Parts: sequence; C-alpha cells; structure tokens
Amino acid sequence: MAHSRHFTIFIVFILCLIIPVTYSLPFIVLHGISDKCSNRGVKKFTNLLSNWSDSQGYCVEIGDGSWDSWVMPLHEQTKIACDKVKNMSELSDGYNLVGLSQGNLIGRGIVEFCEGGPPVKNFISLGGIHAGEASVPLCKTTFICLLADSLMKLGIYSKYVQEHLAPSNYIKIPTDIPAYLKGCEFLPQLNNEIAGKRNSTYKERFASLENLVLIMFEQDSVLIPKETAWFGYYPDGSFDTILPAQQTPLYTEDWIGLKTLDEAGKVKFINVSGGHLDISQSDMKKYIVPYLKDKASSQLATTAGSSSSHRWLSSMRNFFMKLGGSTEDQLLLSVVY
Repeated sequence: MAHSRHFTIFIVFILCLIIPVTYSLPFIVLHGISDKCSNRGVKKFTNLLSNWSDSQGYCVEIGDGSWDSWVMPLHEQTKIACDKVKNMSELSDGYNLVGLSQGNLIGRGIVEFCEGGPPVKNFISLGGIHAGEASVPLCKTTFICLLADSLMKLGIYSKYVQEHLAPSNYIKIPTDIPAYLKGCEFLPQLNNEIAGKRNSTYKERFASLENLVLIMFEQDSVLIPKETAWFGYYPDGSFDTILPAQQTPLYTEDWIGLKTLDEAGKVKFINVSGGHLDISQSDMKKYIVPYLKDKASSQLATTAGSSSSHRWLSSMRNFFMKLGGSTEDQLLLSVVY
C-alpha cells in the first residue's frame, strides 16, 4: 500500500517536470468597422495568435457586428464591450487586448471608462484611429454607405449624426476644432481634450498599461493621416503638416498618460509595410505574439527534448506549407477600418 502511494507520488512528480505549466493571460480581439467576429479573416487572425502564443483568444462581438459597427454610437459600443469583459470569468485575472482599426477606440474606451473591469495588461493596436480621422471613411456603394453619405450631409457634428453614425464619433476636422470639441461625442472625451473637463482617472487607467504597441501601416490610405495610428495628427487649424505624437498637446501636456508610458519605455512605435490592416504572418509573430506570451509562461524540465520536438514539428509544418504553395508572409487581413 505504501509502495503504491510512493509510486503515485513519483509519477505525479515526473509529470510536473515534463508537462508545461502555462500562465499566459487570455486576450481579446476587437474588430474594425464593417467586420464581425464570424468573418473568416478575424477568425483566422484570432486563432493564429492563440496557437502561436499558447494563450486563449476571444473575439468580443458587439451587437450583430458589421451593422452595429456603423450605426451604434461608440459610447454604447464601449458599454456593451465593458459589460462583456466584466462578465467573462476567463478574464478576471487580467487580459491582453488586440484592436483592429475602429476596434482600438472601443478598446481604449474599455481601458479608460470601464469601471470595475478586469485590468488590461498589454494593448496591441493595429491601424488605430487614436488621434482622429480627418476625412469621411472610405466606403463603397452598399446600402450602409449610401445611408452614411446621407447622414454626413446633415452635418458631421450634429447630434443626430453623432447618435446614428459611429465614425462621426472620431472625425476630427483640423480646420473646425471648436465644432469638433463641442459636437463630437466620443473622441474628445477619450483623449481628454476638453479643457476644464479632463478626467485624471482616464489618464491613470491608461498609464497603468504594461505595454502599448502601436502598429502603423506604411501604405495606409484609409486612415487620414496614417500617423494617427501613432497618435500623430495635423495641428489645429491646418492640413499643411503632420505633427508626430511627441509634438501634440495630447502628448506634451500628457492628457491621457501617453507621455508617461513613453518615458517609461512602455510604448512601441511599429511601422510595417502594407495597406490598412494588411499584416503578414511573420509581422504578427514578430510584433504581436511576444506581448501575448507571459515571459515566464512555462516551466519544462525536459527543455532539450521539447525544443527538439518543437523544431521537428515546425520543420514538418513549413514543408507542407511550401508544398501547398503557402508562405508565412501571406497577408492576413484586408478590411476597411
């Protein structure tokens, strides 16, 4: 009997040495406008990040996805997302966040506005509209686009448009800043831009991030200017130049804690080749995956054997990918916003 018990303890001990014990935090993905979690590109994006990082990923949907991403005000979208992350037990110990274009504004809304939500550790932003968008969103001749065009004609900062067209909540016309500050109902609050109404809690929460990864796409023609992905923007009153983030009042006066994060070495400004959200798998592995992995995420006594097995499996995978004409550098996402 005693021998059997000792043998069981021995087996458990050996298993503890052999089996990896992972501590990686889960992550969520917030998609962009006109997209939805069930679409092939977003599903593949989320699954690949999960597989490569050994972290569980969840795409958080708001309403029906594509339609609501256009017509639901961003404050409402943020509230829904906030309620969802608070109700996900998997995120209770904290999580990482990956935002795609418009989804980054909802993500930042979660960080800054979500009272009592679990903490966001690393925020990875792909093509984020952080400092604003200076033009009407790129659109095709679908019903929703015709509706958007009609609403735009009523006045981008009118209350009706602000309540029925999500992109109006972050359109920032540099030559019409007073109207923007008065009428735009989301971005001025998110960026703490309104003098006399700046909220120190928003700044404190945003500055608590462990890492902020800002990915800009070099050939991005959807974001105007593309530097908004790095918090860069036009100066008030002019379209003539583009200020880098470090020369904007948002940064120099540290309205949301971006300067605090940057001076602590926690902001990564990444520039990749490609159009809006056209990111390759190799760039995903290089710039996103490391922030989804816990640095001490696994303990494994049989390191040499494990590494050898991993290399063998990786080699076999690459062989079959090449056999099928697939490459690591294929573009993954190609969606508007």
